[in-house]
Amino acid sequence: MIRAKPGTGIFAFIVLITVAFAAVSAAAVAPPYQYFRVGNPANVRVSPRPGFALIGGGEDLDAAFQWLCERSRGGDFLILRASGTDAYNPYIKSLCRENSVATLVIPTRQAAMDPFVERAIGSAAAIFISGGDQSNYVNFWRGTPVERAINRAIRRGVPVGGTSAGLAVLGEFAYSAQNDAPNGPNLSSSAALANPFNRQVVIVRNFLAIPTLKGIITETHFHERDRLGRLLVFMARILQSGNVKRIRGIGIDQHTAFLLDPDGRGVAAGTGAVYFFEPSRKPAVCRPGIPLTFAGISVRKLVSGERFNVEDWSGHGVTYTLSVDSDAVRSTQPGSATY
Repeated sequence: MIRAKPGTGIFAFIVLITVAFAAVSAAAVAPPYQYFRVGNPANVRVSPRPGFALIGGGEDLDAAFQWLCERSRGGDFLILRASGTDAYNPYIKSLCRENSVATLVIPTRQAAMDPFVERAIGSAAAIFISGGDQSNYVNFWRGTPVERAINRAIRRGVPVGGTSAGLAVLGEFAYSAQNDAPNGPNLSSSAALANPFNRQVVIVRNFLAIPTLKGIITETHFHERDRLGRLLVFMARILQSGNVKRIRGIGIDQHTAFLLDPDGRGVAAGTGAVYFFEPSRKPAVCRPGIPLTFAGISVRKLVSGERFNVEDWSGHGVTYTLSVDSDAVRSTQPGSATY
């Protein structure tokens, strides 16, 4: 007969096995998403006012978040991420008087299928898509309940905003970054202009369905990261495909936003500029391995407080025209300034 004192021998072995089993069981039932919430633990029903905050990236712009909060009517503010932390929670909570502020990290397609995730999006009175890597949003959320829940929120009038990668996915067309190397360089304007069919030029359509942004592609960190050339390539590729007759582009600088009403009227805010692009014709040359040739692109540049209507494509700001030939972007602005 074997005798064992507690904490020794077989008894200790059994305890260790039990603890290990409990740890494995806990890991097995852990949700595939992360959810962080501050404020009231119970949701509140409100009637939000629709609108869209297009934020260029970089340092957060208080005015854009306050604009979203005002439209949420004091409801439940939800930040969506594919990676990262709950750093937005205290920031937004300090700016706004919301019933709650929550961050939902959805890092896999498995997480995007979880019923809780769909319910959380469905109860939000404002939705903000953070920066990061838009390929994760496309790869993990497209064709899942997450995509459908965001689009339902848009239809019921929930205000939606996005910064950096979150802005990149708001238009009908989006540069998805799906062929960018992990931790590798982003697609540069020079590489795109030299070869419009560069493997990194991947554009998806109808990820989100914002009627006011139909026929539009957005670009982020615009002047700071010299993204003019690649936005022109995106528009050229879309026109060259033959699937659309018209494409327009919006480029937004860092610490800058375009605050847009559903009727198409919007205003620029922040320290940089917002650029609106409209090609008058298809590109003359848009073929693999050959530099882009593209002319007749009208531009309107707005700074803070200036207004623009995306429905009739008119408003305040400086106007000029761009053309592309032999890898070079030319401008009708004084000094041939392209920005």
